[in-house]
Amino acid sequence: MKFGILVLFYFAFLPGLLAQKSYSGNILDATDKTYLEGVSVEIIGSESVDTTNVRGYFSVKGHVGDTLRVSFPGFIEQKIPLGEETFLILQIQDKARLLPTFEVKSEPYAFRFKDGKLILVDPDEEKGPSTKGGISAGYRESPDLTGGVAIAGVLSSLTKRSRQEREYQKKLEWMRRRAGYYEVVESDSIRQNLMIKYQLQRSDWDKIIIRFNEGNAYHEFLDWSKDRVYNTLNEFIERERRWIN
Repeated sequence: MKFGILVLFYFAFLPGLLAQKSYSGNILDATDKTYLEGVSVEIIGSESVDTTNVRGYFSVKGHVGDTLRVSFPGFIEQKIPLGEETFLILQIQDKARLLPTFEVKSEPYAFRFKDGKLILVDPDEEKGPSTKGGISAGYRESPDLTGGVAIAGVLSSLTKRSRQEREYQKKLEWMRRRAGYYEVVESDSIRQNLMIKYQLQRSDWDKIIIRFNEGNAYHEFLDWSKDRVYNTLNEFIERERRWIN
């Protein structure tokens, strides 16, 4: 009897465990918090692959427990296990930007190392006042006569990074409060269903979405649920489609 109950329990929940979910979101540069276009997003072990658009947006299908791989030339690859959350805001780090910017001075030449590149500094280059620290280097003597390099100075200032982090957190909060809007407007299935329902072309759809956004710019859909956004959009299309050129 107990075995039968366990079997029934297993098969009752099996469809939910195996059901595919649509995972979407945005990819940002971890340093300057801008959207990244052309980032490859894939579910490892499946054929679900997408590439981000100009807003860093992607959409793939997977299951809870799958692994999402995010890769982009010159950036550190990310692997994220998927859970119940289906809208993701991810940031990836530029490999070169992990390296500090500094200058190495050893007469008669000076070199600058920035974003993974070593360049020769023009001796006539004008330098304005700066509050940032630098690195100076030169030869030093050692008992074994092998020489070496002595480096001193501050690598970077944390002020700009702190400000960027605060701005990024504000942006994340703003996007989180607009999650219901993104779930509707960036959904391929919802777009297709409404276009079929109202017999719209893609150009018609784009015009309607622009008008829809303009008409609701004062509240920006902050804290709106997905259902509220969908119902409002549905009513808006019903009213506006007769004005489509």
